[in-house]
Amino acid sequence: MSEITRRNLLAGTTVLASLSGLGAQASVPAGRDPFEYEFTRTEAEWRAMLGDDYAILRDGETEEPRSSPLWAEARQGAYACRGCDLLQYQSLTKVHLLKGWAFFQRSEPNAQLMSQDVPSVMSDSPVNAGITIEVHCRRCGSHMGHILLVEENLLHCINGASLAFTPVTP
Repeated sequence: MSEITRRNLLAGTTVLASLSGLGAQASVPAGRDPFEYEFTRTEAEWRAMLGDDYAILRDGETEEPRSSPLWAEARQGAYACRGCDLLQYQSLTKVHLLKGWAFFQRSEPNAQLMSQDVPSVMSDSPVNAGITIEVHCRRCGSHMGHILLVEENLLHCINGASLAFTPVTP
């Protein structure tokens, strides 16, 4: 009998969701699947910590464009997961686009897990070209955003609500 891995679980969930015609939400959001993350909190602790942003980090929703100041952040610094403080991105990899979300060329090594979203996710988005790869924090499972084809570049389109920014001090 084979061991259940996160990759197998997410792949199976994606296939089942697409075959059954489910909506945009995954049936088991990351962080609530059977994968054992290094960093955990109770649902009550997540809700108390995240407030209105709970739906973004824990249910996989997408923030409204320009709703976070981090989409326009131009200072040098580091971006960590808001759920567990794991370093996700450096400002040197940030791409400044006027689309309303934070875009990055790549993440830090060993910082993220990926899964394929149900095809209908973000179908109305002006930045989506049909690629729906979901990005999660490797340590706590929090939803970061998606990897999308934008202006002929494959970029991480990340919710500012999912990140904590620490500027470099001179």
